Amino acid sequence: MTIALLAAMAALALAPLLMPDSYSMFGNSVSESAAQGVDGAWLARLGFLLFGFAVLSLAFTPGSTWGRWGRRAHAGFGVSMIAAAVFSHGPWDGSAFDEFEDLLHSAASFGVGLFFTVGVVLVATRRAEAPGWLRIVDGIALAAAVAIPLLMANVDGSGLVQRVMFLVAFLWYGLETVRAAAPTPAIPDIVY
Repeated sequence: MTIALLAAMAALALAPLLMPDSYSMFGNSVSESAAQGVDGAWLARLGFLLFGFAVLSLAFTPGSTWGRWGRRAHAGFGVSMIAAAVFSHGPWDGSAFDEFEDLLHSAASFGVGLFFTVGVVLVATRRAEAPGWLRIVDGIALAAAVAIPLLMANVDGSGLVQRVMFLVAFLWYGLETVRAAAPTPAIPDIVY
């Protein structure tokens, strides 16, 4: 899990280096670095795949403290992230592309955001006895998941803002990976 998560983060961070000169990390989205027909898009797609598989692995970790519905929501995130890799965004340069594939990518991306938000809420509700710092981390993740998409629609530099959202998600899942590996007893799953 940890290696896949770190490799995914590295792939998505390095993917813009393979993009044509017309690509801007500041203005273009992460999905556009994996766009249809773009040389070098394989690295961002690999990052999406690795991120999706890392989260799926975490969601099915024995003894998870996420609860049944939290695990399902985060599994939905993983599946959606993999679908975002399989179905690519249209390119930013006006080149011809498959509009249906772009639509499927948009639906997968929506699923990524929705499942992350719902999953963090479900996990956070189980943390009544958790240290305050952990609830703060959950709050930051939720705030980013809700505020950043709204901000992206209204600012120049939406690509940079989206990268902050990805970083928050990587950090949240990274912390959860470390917590899952800790030798503490798991909280029994509550059915809800």
